[in-house]
Amino acid sequence: MNFLNHSLSGASFMKLILKLISGILVGILLGFFAPDSIIRTLLTIKQLGGQLIGFTIPLIILFYITSGIASLPKNSGSLLGKTVALSYGSTIIAGSLAFLVASVVIAGLPESTATVASSSDKLTSFLTLEIPPLFGVMTALATAFLFGLGISITDSQNLRKIADEGRNVIDLLLAKVIIPFLPLYIAGVFAEMSAEGTVFTTLKTFGVVLTLAIIMHWVWITIQYTITGLVLRQSPIKLIKNMLPAYFTAVGTMSSAATIPVTLRQTKKNGVDDSIANFTIPLCATIHLSGSTITLVTCSTAVMALSQHIAIPSLLEMLPFIMMLGITMIAAPGAPGGAVMAALGLMASMLGFGEAELALMIALYMAQDSFGTACNITGDGAIALWVNKFSKEEKQQPAIEAQQES
Repeated sequence: MNFLNHSLSGASFMKLILKLISGILVGILLGFFAPDSIIRTLLTIKQLGGQLIGFTIPLIILFYITSGIASLPKNSGSLLGKTVALSYGSTIIAGSLAFLVASVVIAGLPESTATVASSSDKLTSFLTLEIPPLFGVMTALATAFLFGLGISITDSQNLRKIADEGRNVIDLLLAKVIIPFLPLYIAGVFAEMSAEGTVFTTLKTFGVVLTLAIIMHWVWITIQYTITGLVLRQSPIKLIKNMLPAYFTAVGTMSSAATIPVTLRQTKKNGVDDSIANFTIPLCATIHLSGSTITLVTCSTAVMALSQHIAIPSLLEMLPFIMMLGITMIAAPGAPGGAVMAALGLMASMLGFGEAELALMIALYMAQDSFGTACNITGDGAIALWVNKFSKEEKQQPAIEAQQES
């Protein structure tokens, strides 16, 4: 979870958000009023940026997932498996619920289709430069799991060092090149949509999607703590109230990793043993991104509705993407924008997203990243409560068995 942890503080990320908004506004104005030569210049910049992002995506997946799996704590017994299973299950259910709601709400919006510019549009870039990735997304995933598990089993320090240092190189590329370039890239996308006359429908859908994502975050938080409270015979309202400081800290820091100290403190206030909280909260900050998944699924559904050539699938057709997204989130960088950068490859390979769709995903996700992060870490507290319950049951089991034998 090292992606931009030190490069993007909450304040600097707010500056990035403002730059992205400025990029959208400038792109819209240029698309309406600038001559074709200016628009084509922006499209050229967008095309080159899109190629660089596409080249980087498999490398993000390879190095982050390899390093993430290799660094999972060992010698934790069954609690590790239960924590991972709970986190993955939470992510999949949250993503599926988000898709069911989004597919109904977004598909019902008037004039919600055929608004993302396609490659056949009139205006084109001055230069077309292709930078093919070294390997495909699925190859990167398979390789990452192979070496991640291999490093974990063999404890190969040399391979671990290669994975970690490769991740650091990609960190640097993202922090110094790709992230600062995003406002200009987004400006090119919106200039193209303005020139084609589709931008206002897109912006109207943006507002609906962002509102829907935040509502879904709180629906999922409520479901998690209601079920947990009923099972543990505790007040769900009190459990959520105790986690609110962590929620609002995450809104401000926009980083799961930076919020860990507050999340730990509030989780312990909910009655989780210190040892369990110290184990589950840092781990869940890495592997439990249900809020980010809700946002990614909701936004990708909206982008499909806005696209000329992608139809909104059924839940069964969308489920493989959600399941792969849950796996990818295991190693998604725990800092601003990390989840969407890790997920771009899956969107391109499994949903058929092109450069325009991926650019819209970046803009949509970045606009609400802090709320998705807040949902992630608030849900971590619920996972910790369940792991704490399992831990107590494991400790009581020998005594129960001894009593039965006697």
